[in-house]
Amino acid sequence: TTWSKRFPRSGARTRSIQVRRAASTSPAPRAEENEVREGVFEGWWTWKGHRVRYQRVPGPSDASTRPPMLLVHGFGGNCDHWSECLKPLGNEQDTYAVDLLGFGFSDKPDPKKYEPERLYSFETWGQQLVDFSQEFFDGRPCVMACNSVGGVAGLQAAVYKPDTCLGVVLLNISLRGLHVTKQPAFARPLIRAFQDLMRNTYLGEYFFQQVATARGVENILKQAYHNPDTVTPEVVNKILRPGLQEGASKVFLDFISYSTGPLPETLLPAVERPVLIIWGKEDPWEPVEQGRQYASFPSVKNFVELENVGHCPQDEAPHLVVPLLQQFSKAIAMAEE
Repeated sequence: TTWSKRFPRSGARTRSIQVRRAASTSPAPRAEENEVREGVFEGWWTWKGHRVRYQRVPGPSDASTRPPMLLVHGFGGNCDHWSECLKPLGNEQDTYAVDLLGFGFSDKPDPKKYEPERLYSFETWGQQLVDFSQEFFDGRPCVMACNSVGGVAGLQAAVYKPDTCLGVVLLNISLRGLHVTKQPAFARPLIRAFQDLMRNTYLGEYFFQQVATARGVENILKQAYHNPDTVTPEVVNKILRPGLQEGASKVFLDFISYSTGPLPETLLPAVERPVLIIWGKEDPWEPVEQGRQYASFPSVKNFVELENVGHCPQDEAPHLVVPLLQQFSKAIAMAEE
């Protein structure tokens, strides 16, 4: 197929990776898991002393012959932001979604107890994804599908531990426009002063309280999604409920003050695995015109633009996203055989 032609065998560097294993069944539910929707299991994983929520759909009986899929949300998101894709993907392969530390229903340790820009960082989340993969996937390298800032975390994970990752899918990856290297020199002191004001004074908490309401979340999502009809009360609730948890405001304010760390353009040259980029063309926050620059990196095997879709394709257009993820997963698995 045209997909498989784009993924030649990787050679000696990756021959140790085995996608196909002896016949076995998909992992049985863990004792601490609950079935939260039909066929969807939710559980908790302890990572570095913190509770992390995940959801999974076990694949069919032969799923162990296919790479598992790990779904990663964006800023302010959580497992539930992938709910429209989780079960369809699970029809073919073991599929997991995880709440990054600080987001969703995972623990939210106080960032002020750590060095600045160290706790809620892409280095932290990249390591979390590596450790999750090693804990849950029984040595099988996974395909990571990541939205927005989750894409930077996914790339970081692929750089940290290439043998845990078979490929990476980036959906409207964050361009990190407020990164210090992208700020005009004259504006850097002003931006830093504003970030410190938001993070360290009552103004930040006040701002968060205005956003963390049903109306506030709805307004933000209607900016991010191209079709406002897809912003239902259910979708709003997916984002709002975790945002009302204790500690959520501190995570929010800490992350919007994070202007260092890796960029997509610094990680992509270091990624040894195939990358698929999917971009909702109507994204008002991450313009597709800027995203296209990433298509030139050798690791990027395809750049797919989705018409009439905004910043969160996995929720706004799952009927378009799921087939792309399945095709990519099959193609890179075949290339590794």
